[in-house]
Amino acid sequence: MRVLLAFDKFKDSLTAPEACTIAADALRAAHPDWTLDLCPLADGGEGFCPILTRAAGGKIETLRVTGPRGQPVDATLGFVPLAHIPAAAVALLHLPPATRSPAIVAVIEMASASGLALLPPDQRDPWQTTTRGTGELMRYAAARGATALVLGVGGSATHDLGLGALAALDVNGTARAGLPVDPPIPARWSEILGFHGRAAAGLPPIRIACDVTNPLTGPNGAAATYGPQKGLQPPDLARLDAESSRLGKLLCTHCGRPESLLETPGAGAAGGISFGLMTAADAVLLPGFDLVSAWLDLEPKLAAADLVITGEGRFDASSLQGKGPGAVAARALALGKKVQVFAGSATVANPPANLSLHSITPAGTPLATALRDAPANLAHAVRTAL
Repeated sequence: MRVLLAFDKFKDSLTAPEACTIAADALRAAHPDWTLDLCPLADGGEGFCPILTRAAGGKIETLRVTGPRGQPVDATLGFVPLAHIPAAAVALLHLPPATRSPAIVAVIEMASASGLALLPPDQRDPWQTTTRGTGELMRYAAARGATALVLGVGGSATHDLGLGALAALDVNGTARAGLPVDPPIPARWSEILGFHGRAAAGLPPIRIACDVTNPLTGPNGAAATYGPQKGLQPPDLARLDAESSRLGKLLCTHCGRPESLLETPGAGAAGGISFGLMTAADAVLLPGFDLVSAWLDLEPKLAAADLVITGEGRFDASSLQGKGPGAVAARALALGKKVQVFAGSATVANPPANLSLHSITPAGTPLATALRDAPANLAHAVRTAL
């Protein structure tokens, strides 16, 4: 029996590699003759950098940068030789010919510098948070000779349209008399009357791994959809959305780009950093799961498996409609494979044939206890089911 273990993270409890390892240990104890392939998943948020970097034999570095509330944080980024990345992933990147040899791709995880998990709940406030640290990672990677930047934008604490990152890349919001507004957090947007500087000069191509399709503003925009989980209070939604529109149009004018960029699917990802980098730094959005799948050589691993095991913190009907474990399950089912899903909470009415769901958390368990006990619960559930 050949088994593919392809877990995503269990948020606030287990990383994707930890979940894969726990399940693998449980299987080895019960079925020492089985062949196990471990393929931790990443969705652009936590784990994006280490998973992709290690999968391609790259090197990880740690850099002290500006955190989401201006505090110093130690963030990681990876450097991967382009020649080590599977051809299918390279094709998705659509990179121009490298100007340096060897070609090196920097893998940057926004969550490590500007992530929501870096802040306690009482510090989460999109009016006060900045993406400057993400821009500092990008600037450092460019200075180190990276010939392309691949950015994962999940798990952010911010809604600053990427203006903090752009400030680190020499595009600054300006007030009267051309004075820079520093930091350009939304709480100070009323001071910004224009912009100064250009970011694209000297930067390598930027590719953003993104499965979010929200525009920047409006009822399905960044503030309306993601603001509440970042601490946005309902009475402030209209004001933040209106200011996002005003600043977005100002940035388009400064960069000579059409205002239609505000409506581009994905522009609202991570509080609008996708919009800011597309507008001022010529970034290109890529389908995140497709890129990760190709980078991890997931397709041949699925084809070779007799059984596919996947999961994450919460798995429901929406999981089967897009990315991560749901996309793994859907693809495996299409190949005629049997699939076992293990999640903290697994709720899908009328699941497809060959898809078995397992909620690892005992009914009535408080959230804090469920998060603490997830390693033991996952191991027990795998042993019991298989």
